[in-house]
This record gives sequence, structure tokens and C-alpha cells, in this order.
Amino acid sequence: MNMRRLILVSVLLGVTAIASIAWASARLVATDAWIPQAPPGAQMMAGYLTLKNDGDTAVRVLAVQSDRFLSATVHQTAIENGVARMRELDRLEIAPGQEVRFAPGGLHLMLMQPRREVAAGERIGVTFLLSDGQRVPALFDVQAAEADAGEAHPHDHHH
Repeated sequence: MNMRRLILVSVLLGVTAIASIAWASARLVATDAWIPQAPPGAQMMAGYLTLKNDGDTAVRVLAVQSDRFLSATVHQTAIENGVARMRELDRLEIAPGQEVRFAPGGLHLMLMQPRREVAAGERIGVTFLLSDGQRVPALFDVQAAEADAGEAHPHDHHH
């Protein structure tokens, strides 16, 4: 009977540990993810979303991946001497409870060299790789271009 009890306790501890790991992986939440449709043949696109850290420790995003693009990176647009410039961020730290908004003219994903044409209405998977080894998936809706979309594309500026 003691061996059975030991096995039961071991199993319960294992299940508890697995549940804790599952909770930890869900602490970074991606919402409102979208990509503005680009003209046919475009080699660079932007991705926008909100990332929220629902955990109790800081989260560090180290990389971004997507099977649909040859390269995906986090960029920040900043005004320097009156000129908008973009720079790639090698990591993005999000404090506990913090929400970070990726938006035109600010923080955004650079999605480069699509492997095939991207059409309005598609959903494109992007994965955020965290410093603790977690992978956080997000689905981005490709939204049809609007008549005044020229101002919404910060990618017309030089790096």
C-alpha cells in the first residue's frame, strides 16, 4: 500500500508541475493582431498587435518567426532630427502587467520577403520566441488596404 501511495503522490506532483508549466507559457497574450495588405509584389510588410504580460515576472521577446516570411523582426520607429528612422530591437522586455501596443509609426513587426503573395482575409501565423524558451503563437488577420493607407505604412522611411 505504501508503494501505491508513493506512486500516486508522484503522479500528482508531476501533474501539478505540468500545469504550472502550461500556465507559465500563457503569461504573454497576443491580441488584435493584423497586417495591412500590401501592393502585389511587396517585399516588406508590417504587423501590428498588442502584447500583454499576464504573468508575475518580466517577459523578454528575443525573436519572431513566421513560415510565411523569410524574415520577421521587431522594429521601433523614432523621430531623429525631424526624420523618422527605424531600428531593429534585439529584444523587447515586457514587465508584469504591462501591455505593449504595436502600431503604425511606432513599434511594429517587419515582415520581409513573403514566401508567396499575401491576400486580404488571410490569417498568418507568427510565433514570438521568449528568453525562457517559450514560444507564443499569434494569428494575424490581413486587412484590405484603405484609400488613405499611405500614412499608415511607416516602412517608406530608411533604416
